[in-house]
Amino acid sequence: MARRSGVSTRMLRHYDSLGLVRPTGRTVGGYRQYSDADIRSIFHVESLRTLGLSLREIARILADQSFTPRTLVSDLIERTEHRLVRERELLDRLRAVENAEPDDWRDVLRIVELVRALGSADPHNRLQAVLNPAANEPVPTGLLAAAVLAETEPNMAGALRWALSRAGGDGLVAVAPGLASVDVEVRRRAVLAVAEIPGDAATELLTAALDDPDSGVRGHAALSAGRRGVTAAEPVLVGMVVAGVNDVDASEVLGELSGDPESADRILRALTDALTAHANDAGIRIRLIQALVELPGTRALAALRPLSADPDHSVALVAKAFTALVASRATSQDH
Repeated sequence: MARRSGVSTRMLRHYDSLGLVRPTGRTVGGYRQYSDADIRSIFHVESLRTLGLSLREIARILADQSFTPRTLVSDLIERTEHRLVRERELLDRLRAVENAEPDDWRDVLRIVELVRALGSADPHNRLQAVLNPAANEPVPTGLLAAAVLAETEPNMAGALRWALSRAGGDGLVAVAPGLASVDVEVRRRAVLAVAEIPGDAATELLTAALDDPDSGVRGHAALSAGRRGVTAAEPVLVGMVVAGVNDVDASEVLGELSGDPESADRILRALTDALTAHANDAGIRIRLIQALVELPGTRALAALRPLSADPDHSVALVAKAFTALVASRATSQDH
């Protein structure tokens, strides 16, 4: 049986002792006798072993009449996913060590310790690894960028982005691939990191991120790009006001962009068009009115005055108050 099946005699005895596959009988000489059903059971056990199950788990499956193939497959999928996550983490750590180009084993050990600290479950340990690295040597930029893209704790993420921004161009190159990640959370972390890095190269990346399919990524990109004078951010910013997502910040950035007359005219048209499109939503209209007030000078008066008589009482009150505020600018400018 061992010769023909490829299962060692030792393993056959082990299966017998565990009750996995008990032979149908024994010969007069004491040899185990296996029937066709026994042989099928042996190959059943071997097949389950190749899927990564332990003998104890196999015994439970064979003894549980309610255990279905679907349950087995679901368990294997979950087990495989966990294994892939661990292997991906190991691969990322090895690549981080390789990219740091260590000169000797002491450098390797230092970088491995850094990777371990940056991957710690304790935010305090992660922060210490960045602010107080061993031997007072800075954290390699590649490791820092990887930590930025993986960090979920808000305060820690801010500290990591600050540290990465000090790396300048190298930090930008290291974190830029995160903007192309299939994981939307990684893209959001990447755009926040890029937003804190000055320079034209960062501005170009932020401008490209305005087309991201995720509204969160687009919003972060628009706020930062708009502050840098990128007029392509205007439609996204207007959309943020309409949606009520960081609408105060978006309104302020629209006001900054309106310092240019052409941009001011475009933004004024976009806001008034949105007022018309959302004639039945008081909340949206009030946010749009507040955005109009951010426009410099008295440009918004023509749009605000009719709204002072709006059928919705709350809209009319807000419009009336802000009409007076904008009108007062002309008086103060005259003085």
